Order: sequence, then C-alpha cells, then structure tokens
Amino acid sequence: MGTRFAMLTMLAAFAAATLSARRVAGESLWQLMVPEQRRILVRQPDELPRAVVPETPPPSTVSNPRFDAPSRDLSLDDAIRTSLANSEVVRVLAGVTAVSSGQTIYDAAITNTAIDQERARFDPTIRVQNHWNRFEPPAAFFDPLDPTRTLIGGTRTDDYDLTYEISKTTAAGGTLAFGGGDNTARFQPGVFPLNPENRSSLDLSYTQPLLQGGGTAANLAPIVLARIDTERSYFQFKDSVQEMVRSVIEAYWALVFARTDLWAREQQVEQAKFAFNQAEARARVEDISGAEVAQPRVALADFRASLVAAKANVLQREAALRNILGFPPYNADRITPISPPTSDRLAVDWDSVTHLTERYRSDVIELKLILEADRQYLLQARNQALPRVDGVALYRWNGLEGVMPIGDPVSSSLGNSTDWTLGVNFSVPLGLRQGRALLRERELIIARDRANLEQGLHSAMHMVALSIRNLDQFYEQYLAYRETRLAARVNLELQMNRYRAGVTQYINVLQAIVDWGNAVSFEAQSLTQYNTELARLQRETGTILETHGVRFYEERFGSIGPLGRLFPDACYPKAMSPTPNESVYPDSDKPAEEFFDLEDPLQQLRRRKPIDVEKLPPLQ
Repeated sequence: MGTRFAMLTMLAAFAAATLSARRVAGESLWQLMVPEQRRILVRQPDELPRAVVPETPPPSTVSNPRFDAPSRDLSLDDAIRTSLANSEVVRVLAGVTAVSSGQTIYDAAITNTAIDQERARFDPTIRVQNHWNRFEPPAAFFDPLDPTRTLIGGTRTDDYDLTYEISKTTAAGGTLAFGGGDNTARFQPGVFPLNPENRSSLDLSYTQPLLQGGGTAANLAPIVLARIDTERSYFQFKDSVQEMVRSVIEAYWALVFARTDLWAREQQVEQAKFAFNQAEARARVEDISGAEVAQPRVALADFRASLVAAKANVLQREAALRNILGFPPYNADRITPISPPTSDRLAVDWDSVTHLTERYRSDVIELKLILEADRQYLLQARNQALPRVDGVALYRWNGLEGVMPIGDPVSSSLGNSTDWTLGVNFSVPLGLRQGRALLRERELIIARDRANLEQGLHSAMHMVALSIRNLDQFYEQYLAYRETRLAARVNLELQMNRYRAGVTQYINVLQAIVDWGNAVSFEAQSLTQYNTELARLQRETGTILETHGVRFYEERFGSIGPLGRLFPDACYPKAMSPTPNESVYPDSDKPAEEFFDLEDPLQQLRRRKPIDVEKLPPLQ
C-alpha cells in the first residue's frame, strides 16, 4: 500500500510541475486539457510527393513554327475517337485552349455505389456477444459472534454470458429478430440452490410501424433517390462528353480555317512581293518615281505582319486541338486535318428538333430527374408528418439448469417457462409542427423545380432557334463570300495586268490583293463556322453522341465483394468490350483546306510577258 501511494504522489508532483510550467507560458488549464490547433502548418513544396512530368519537345512558336515537320494526317472521326480514348478527365474547349470540365469517367460509378449503401439497411444483421465476467462487490455485515464488530466480505460470481441475434428490417419498415442467450454462473463462498447455474432463452420478436416509418414506398424511397442520383450523375457526365465532342469538332474546323487563312496571307505576301518587284523594275528604267515604289514596300511589310498573325493562329489552333485530344504540346509532328467540310445545306424540321431537345437534352433530363427526386422526398415528408404508432410482438422461451447442493443435476426445458408481449406504442408531438413545415417545404420545392424545368425547356428552345438562325446565316455568308472570291480573283488579275502595263496606280492593285485575300479567308471562315454550327445544333438537341455513334460502356473493375476480403474480389460489372464510334465524316488523301481550291491567282500571270494595255477589257 505504501509503495502504491508513493508512486501516485510522484506522478501527481510531475503533472503539477508540467502544468505550472505551461501555465507560465500563457496556457489555461482548459487549453491544456483540450488542446487546440493554433498554427497553420504548411509543408514546403519540396516535401510534397512528386508527380511524373512527361518529357516532350518545346512547343513551336512563330519564330520557329516547324511547318516542315512530318505531317500527321488526322480525320475528324479519328480526332473524336482519340479524344474519347484519352479523356479520363473530360476536357472542353475554352478559346484557344482546353480545360477540365470537372467530370471524370469515374463519377457515375462512384455515385452508383450509393444504391448498395441504401440497400444495406435491409440486409440481415448477425450479432454475437461473449463476455466472461467476475462480480465481487464488497459488503459490510455484523459479526455473528460479536454484534459490536463489523466484517467486510462478499459473494464472488464468475459467469459466462453469450447473447446472439439475427435481425432484418423489412421493406415495410418492420424489424424481425430471432435470438437467444445463455448464461452460466458460479458462486462462492456459500451454499446456493444451483451452483453452477445456467439460464438460457430464445426470443422471436417483430416490430411494425403502422403510420410513421411504415409502408413500402417510404422505406424504399432512399434506394429510389440513390438510383435517381446515379442517373443524374450519368447524364451530367454525358453532357460533358457531348460538349467535349462538340469542342473537338470546333477545334478541328478552327484549325482548317486557320490553315486556309494562312495560305491566303502567304499569297497576299507573294502578290505584294510581285507588285513590289514590278515597281522596282519600272523605277530602274525611270518609268515611275521613287515615291511610287514606297507604297508597294509599305504594303508588303503590312502583309508580312498579317502573315505572322496567321502563323500564330495556326499554332494556337493546332495546340488547342492537341490539348483536347490529350496530346502533349508538341510531339515532333504536325497535325494535318484531312476531312473536308460539307457544303450541303441542312434542311431543319423545327417540330422534330424541338421534340428531340425535350427528349435527349441532358440538362432537361436532369431537371426531370430532380422533379422525380422531389416526389420521393415529398413521400418521405408525408410519412414523417404522421404520428408514431408501432405494433410490437415478442415471444420468449426460458430454460434453467444447474447442480443442486447434493451434487445432482436438475433442469427445465425451454418450453416449460415462456414470456410473451403484445402491444401498440403511440407517440406524437402536439401540433406536428416540424413535420408539417417539412411537408410544406417539399411542396414548395416541387413547385420551384417544376418552374425550373419549364424555364430550362424554354431556354433550350431559344438555344436551338439561335443555332438554326446561325446555320442559315453562315451558309448564306458562305455563298456570298464564294461569289465574292470569284469576283475578287478576276479583279486582281485585271488590276495586276493594268498595273504592269502602267495604266493604273498601285492603290488599285493593293485594294484588289486585300479584297481577294479577305474573300478567301471569309469564305473558309463562314463554311467552317457552318460545319461547327451543325455540331452545335446536335449539341443543343442532345443528339451529338447518337449522331456520331458514340456509346458508353462500363469497364470491368475488381473490388471487394459482399463476402468480404476472405473471398475473391467481385467484378463490377461484366461488360461488353467497347467498339469505335461510327464514321460520319468523309476522308481524303489531301489536306482539308484543299476543298477551297487553293490556287495562286497570279501563277499564270507571273509566267506571262507584258501585255498590250489596249487589249484589256474595261473594268466593270
């Protein structure tokens, strides 16, 4: 006893010294008992795990565009397939780069696990408890030999207690349980009726909510809500993939336009250079003054500046396409699009596209699913607004056995002693204020989300209408610019011939070069915009994946199954192997910009001898 007291005294003295030292540092006793995190602990960047950075060549620039690098022919269908294959995280186009949409291929599968989590409520539960106990409470009693004295003693009980139960919650909200118990006890000192004594029992019980908490619909609502959440996650993912496919198409046609525009600007430089050389030649023979040579020089410099911007645009557009395809910034090759744009006019049936929008557009579908979830929440709110009335039933079989003081065993079977209980439990908060408020809230939420669905469909119709107007505008512009290009080419040849013959000023040639280059660029831009808008219309109606034959599949995934780690992992799910999306766009064996008949309008002119001005046709 003395040793134990001395140890406790030393521990108390050490604790008091520690508390005193820390309280001197300004910490209160409560802070010492319940410590707080008062500092922001941030590790240095070098202390964090390193990520693998792929080794790639430096990107191309305007000063080093590497246009002579090996060409990598890429059709639009292959571009879509490549982007789908390289997109664990879905990317979308944002200007001249691609960014993460926030959606991944794992999101829907992660959400899908919530269904089993909600189903787990109805799984049978087995509970087994084993306890070895010793009870020896001290008690004071008078000494039978001397009533003036008190003795301290007691009875020691050693027992083994076993309880077991299997229970299950039913779809109707009831709880069915079957279990029992077994208790073996030994007593000392003294004489007892049974020593050792063994008590055993078997229980069968069922509790069924009759109002609140009862009913199949209310109890299965969490599973239905989990399934709706999985559908919402799927359609959110599908929406991001739709935007990714549309972004790939937009990036592809933007690169086609940039390459066409680059060719036009190169031709403008060549034409300005040709005119400048002509002016220098005429100045050497004193046919024109030096002032008339300065203007072609300025025009040539200006066209070269425009050429730099066109080169930069090609590099940016190719980089954007590489980004969304999952390629590195540069990979020692140059992407060459080989799918020509379509010049066929699309006839749009307004009734058909509006019905497709209502059925297939992902954000409209998500609003419908939100309304479905609201109805499940309303069902639960109505159930919670009911009084609590539970029917209970219990039947128990009891048994007892043991050893008598004379050493003979004695026992009673389980059927000799039984217990049973039948009853109805009732409880209700007066006024049901909380339940009624929750019910009113859910009814208002349904009204709000129904309005959101109507607004979502209203907005979708306007977006489809805008896309249809854009389609018509871009196609009409394409037709107009195609005619403008033909007229500009004729005008350029005539003005250049007249300038060579000395019958017109260079300002007319300059304007003709600008008009022709802009006409080529605008024609390509309007047609590529038209092709991009075709994809946008499919996106707005929610059918772009179906149009391109893109189908989702579930990859095999091995993980812990219902039987646990002691058994083989389960495969989620057993899926079919994926197949490539269908081909939609035509391929060719030449770059896509060749669709615009890229031919130098002055190629023949440079080979000709000076012509007789009198034989030129009059300008219109």
